[in-house]
Amino acid sequence: MSEIAKRTGGQVLVDQLLIHGADCAYCVPGESYLEVLDALHDVKDRFTLYNARHEAGAADMAEAYGKLTGRPGICMVTRGPGACQAAVGVHIAYQDSTPMILLVGQVGRDTMDRESFQEIDYRQMFAPVAKWAAQIDSADRIPEYMARAFRVATSGRPGPVVLALPEDMLTDVVEVADAMPYTPSVPALTPEHAASVMAALTRAERPLLLAGGPGWSEEGCAALLRFADANRLPVATSFRRQDLIDNRSNVYVGDFGTGVAPSLVKRLAEADLLLVIGARLGEITTKTYATLSVPTPAQTLVHIHSDADEIGRVYSPTVSAVSGPDAALAALNAQPSAPAAEDWCTTLRREYLADSEPPPHDYPLDMGQAMADVRDLLPADTVITLDAGNHTGWAQRFLRYARPGRQIGSTCGSMGYAVPAAVAASLQEPKRQAIAFVGDGGFMMSGMEIATAAQHGGRPIVLVFNNGTYGTIRMHQEREHPERISGTDIASSDIGRIAEGLGATHERITETAQFKPALQRAFEHDGPTVIELMTDPDQISTRTTVSRLRGV
Repeated sequence: MSEIAKRTGGQVLVDQLLIHGADCAYCVPGESYLEVLDALHDVKDRFTLYNARHEAGAADMAEAYGKLTGRPGICMVTRGPGACQAAVGVHIAYQDSTPMILLVGQVGRDTMDRESFQEIDYRQMFAPVAKWAAQIDSADRIPEYMARAFRVATSGRPGPVVLALPEDMLTDVVEVADAMPYTPSVPALTPEHAASVMAALTRAERPLLLAGGPGWSEEGCAALLRFADANRLPVATSFRRQDLIDNRSNVYVGDFGTGVAPSLVKRLAEADLLLVIGARLGEITTKTYATLSVPTPAQTLVHIHSDADEIGRVYSPTVSAVSGPDAALAALNAQPSAPAAEDWCTTLRREYLADSEPPPHDYPLDMGQAMADVRDLLPADTVITLDAGNHTGWAQRFLRYARPGRQIGSTCGSMGYAVPAAVAASLQEPKRQAIAFVGDGGFMMSGMEIATAAQHGGRPIVLVFNNGTYGTIRMHQEREHPERISGTDIASSDIGRIAEGLGATHERITETAQFKPALQRAFEHDGPTVIELMTDPDQISTRTTVSRLRGV
């Protein structure tokens, strides 16, 4: 038996990251975890540390990494303010079911519980928004805690884990064995459950499949398409999961997002069976729980989800099973097919195509037409990152998605997400094009992370939709209190000078015809690009205007 080397707690922790397959982390450095930073210096050939400009940006980058890879994104921040500012990324990871591990420097054990400098009990602070929040008080137990953190973050319904690291614990020198590489625990659909699902599908005349949630591999997405084709099943996706199935296929019929097509809502009401694989049936997907009756839908509900606690949370299913999406599709494809009537799927597909064609718009920069102009220009592996706000409707409604391309967006409505997410995507694979969709409000929250991309060799394209307002809130404001504008105007900023100061090139677009060539130039640029889009302030979403809300 080989002798176990003496290591500091910081060294033990870094060794566990490598054992579990982590290849990078996103951070804002702090004196509370200097030993970790120092240990990372010795493994630069195997591990990349990206220093972000703000803890929220670092956390959003880690969350985006988790979405892109299916492996936990690692974020490191210091105690107190650092942890508070990173909390937004933990909240996103929790609601979006994204594997993530947040490592927080903590005060020394000898000063704990005295409200010492920047002290917070992170177990209490993060308990409501993390799958597991703990503190490692003994360096001997670092391998145990880290192995559990990776397993918890990736097993069942994925999510974030928060571990607090007392700074004096990290300096302790210990002799401890490493853990084995983690293996996630993911439930699988049994043949008996698969047969029950297919039996229900056989009895249906107007079935609809809703795909969503995390945990889909490239193989799982391909299996979803095969299953839908074999059974002539129209497939819709939940909010910001449009990349689960090729939008160009004849079975894709739209998404249940913030801008869901009225025709799709109508067809959901007409469906006699709803097969849900991976999606949570949350507020956005169900239009505030209005498109399905609570607790028993009029449709036969078949719900397959990786978390047993999620099934029946709001809606009582007729048939249910606990399974990850990949395993579910493998089991379902092994069953005899039960093709639905051809005209049902054809009708929904025709309505989707009609809704994804831009309506006429009398403004110099017509974003619907601009999106239609470029949707076939985008490389097949393009990563589209979406911020919070109505401007993302242009990408959601008019672009087409398919693997290996990805749609990465916060489903919990967190502003400032798209830029750091695009930075993370670009840094993870610089040759792949990442494009952020962000409003002028969201850009001012996190646009500084462009400097992170410039420092580390990323080349994201950032599309800033500039209409001088917090558009989504303005829409609600005009609907509830027409012409009583309060708090939603944004003073004009020189986005071009900001972008150039952060290390990006900049173009300002005022006409539709300017957009496509500007995007092509951005593709060719070896660095970050900010394209500022001067959009119509009256066109408050893809489906309505301020004038219409005011009854003009």
